[in-house]
Amino acid sequence: MRIFANVSELKAATGEHLGYTEWREVTQEQVNLFADATDDHQWIHVDIERAKEGPFGGPIAHGFLSLSLLPSFMTELFRVDGLKMGINYGLNKVRFPSPVPVGAKIRAGAELLDVKGTPAGTHSSLRVTIEVQGTTKPACVAETLSLYVTD
Repeated sequence: MRIFANVSELKAATGEHLGYTEWREVTQEQVNLFADATDDHQWIHVDIERAKEGPFGGPIAHGFLSLSLLPSFMTELFRVDGLKMGINYGLNKVRFPSPVPVGAKIRAGAELLDVKGTPAGTHSSLRVTIEVQGTTKPACVAETLSLYVTD
């Protein structure tokens, strides 16, 4: 994990790749719980037998499940000290270039694109890429925005 003492240190790292998380398995239980939480029970996610005959050869995770893991991935990658709070501010762009099969292992890497001061605090923009172990095409590429408040 990379630790920044303050937002000034974070800003100095603009343009740098912040590293990768550990690999983690995506389970059918996670997919089912996400389906329950979002009321998205499409068969390609939750019907194991039917999904085996489908276009992906088995069940796949929801794209938004991958996206929902970003906060967890970010806490594994880096921390900014000296903050009153950090807030998910939004997303500029999200793409799901390839599926995440249930049982696959995924990890995230992040590149710090921009850090700038605003009247509300410090905004950062990161390009986060979620990879599937053993494949070359990413599962998710997202530009995530955060707001850091120091006082």
